[in-house]
Amino acid sequence: MKRYYDASFPPRGDWDPRLREIACPDLKPVELLHENEWFAIRNRGGHFTMEYHLPQVMVLPIVDSRAIVMIRAKRPVLNDTTLELPAGASGRHEAPTAGAARELAEETGIRVNPDRLIPMPPLSAMPNRIPNLLYVFRVDLTQDEFNQRGAHDDEVDDVELVPLDEAVRRIASGRIYVTAPVAIIGTYLLTRPQSN
Repeated sequence: MKRYYDASFPPRGDWDPRLREIACPDLKPVELLHENEWFAIRNRGGHFTMEYHLPQVMVLPIVDSRAIVMIRAKRPVLNDTTLELPAGASGRHEAPTAGAARELAEETGIRVNPDRLIPMPPLSAMPNRIPNLLYVFRVDLTQDEFNQRGAHDDEVDDVELVPLDEAVRRIASGRIYVTAPVAIIGTYLLTRPQSN
């Protein structure tokens, strides 16, 4: 199996089909091991997969090109409240941008129109277990939008505004250690226009 795919996304092309479709439908036989309302665990030809029922979305909220809105997510499995980006699932009949805007509002209290979301390269959260890619969006916010945010849901312990240079220090020191946010922040820092 020698394949080399780049993840495609607008405006450079169409959304990668692996965002909505299982990337490995030919791995057989398929045995359902567990299923709940959010995901299924399957054995696909000896490869154990965790398959979400709905597309997964994540948002990188940037305030005035200088700071990132991050959440302290309650993660009992890790015995921590980890510093992450707003994320979740888009609904069954919900466009990924609408799902991302809704998750941003639920987890930070910041409401934006979905058309403000800027596509970023999709990511694989766990290529050996999850046969789908993750939708990633950026949204540019003002300090006033951050200051006027509403309440967040109870899955979130706190909402923090992390300056970009502080985010780098926290990643380097292990204080930000959840994989997808580290990759998304890194992608943003490597590709953002530099001012002189």
